[in-house]
Amino acid sequence: MTSDCLVLLAHGSKDPRWCVPFERIVDAVRGQSEKTEARLAYMEFVEPTLMDVARECVGRQILHLRILPLFLSIGAHLATDVPEQVNRVQEQFPQLEVEVLAPVGEDPRFTGLIQQIVIETLGR
Repeated sequence: MTSDCLVLLAHGSKDPRWCVPFERIVDAVRGQSEKTEARLAYMEFVEPTLMDVARECVGRQILHLRILPLFLSIGAHLATDVPEQVNRVQEQFPQLEVEVLAPVGEDPRFTGLIQQIVIETLGR
């Protein structure tokens, strides 16, 4: 039984092509855990929003959200906008436990992969 939800939070864009890689990621990881459901949410321009995902989770009695920002680093969105969205979610759904994780860009494996791509591109 699913007991929590890992929300992959992306920025969002008015251009639908921008969403495709993020949709591929969430499709690839769905079903990898019996305890944790993976969902995609967007900060703006595209649905579902964080509030949409929170509402759906509460309706399904999933009361623990972990938010994994699909951002390279902490900037204005993660310092200000995401906490504001989380506060609105918690105001509307006080029964939810919400945890915001470090952005993927802070994982050394991610920066290492970017470095590897750059090095390989330099060699071409």
